[in-house]
Amino acid sequence: MNGMDAGTRAALVAAREAGRGTIRKWRHGDAHRMLETVFADCAAEDAEALTHRATRLFGDGGWAGALLQPLIDAIAADPLFEPPFKANRDGLRIGAVLFDCPAVAISACVTSAAAMRRRPPPTACTFSGRITVTRFVRAGGATLRRWRTAPAGPDFRAAEAPPCEERESLRLADGEVHAIDGRCEAQLLADAGNDVVTLVATIRAGAAPLMREHAIGDGKLLRVASGDDQASRAEMLLAFLRLAGRADAGPQFDAATRDPAFHLRWAAMREWLALDAHAALPRLEAMAAGDPHIEIREAAERTLAAVRPRLSTACRA
Repeated sequence: MNGMDAGTRAALVAAREAGRGTIRKWRHGDAHRMLETVFADCAAEDAEALTHRATRLFGDGGWAGALLQPLIDAIAADPLFEPPFKANRDGLRIGAVLFDCPAVAISACVTSAAAMRRRPPPTACTFSGRITVTRFVRAGGATLRRWRTAPAGPDFRAAEAPPCEERESLRLADGEVHAIDGRCEAQLLADAGNDVVTLVATIRAGAAPLMREHAIGDGKLLRVASGDDQASRAEMLLAFLRLAGRADAGPQFDAATRDPAFHLRWAAMREWLALDAHAALPRLEAMAAGDPHIEIREAAERTLAAVRPRLSTACRA
């Protein structure tokens, strides 16, 4: 709040205090409770059932207006009121998370047609690794370009990844609902004459651990990134332990090297070796001999060849 006068600061504080009651009432309102009910008795790990419920919910978008209207009224009454949404913005779109629970996140997004026209044609498409259901509230005359590739299984190797193939594009219409399996499908908006307004349900169940980006021109894999929020947080915490010199955290590193996500297993081993190579060596040997993923076994074998001589020299010294 630097550079803000006392009157404005006081008004912001007052608006925040007053807004808490509005937000509390909104969360207990019929529209928000309806969303909770839709997904309440559905197992958080049942991707098929969650996708079906999201598709059925999006068949009628009237609930979104009912959900937002109390907050719109609050802003009209007090421009300093802050809606309880996580918002994000980039050069192409602005979006906000309207509803979030362990099973699904529902967001609203406006994509700028003018920004799309200013940008050069895209050269890559992204396979998000997650199932999403989208209602095109306002399609803006846009086309939906689509691609498909094989899912990335537990034995995925970037060097052997098959190319993606473009499928027939769809001309979108207002109110259409489309589900996409981001584990093997990608999509991009194109040729919008007007801004595109969407509601998107992102299903958390069954998500692939990796996001993949492919070239549009030849379909080849360009790069891979972690799409697993939990694994990414674990990698960050392990890095903190290493930087803090916590050699007593060996059990935590050992557990992470046994995680189902192969990329987390190897990230944990790298951090453990940097922290305490002697303690990590037996587990590194085990990974070289029997990790389920061939690339992890190969990386562990190469690392063993480099680490063993250094540890032997250090012991003799």
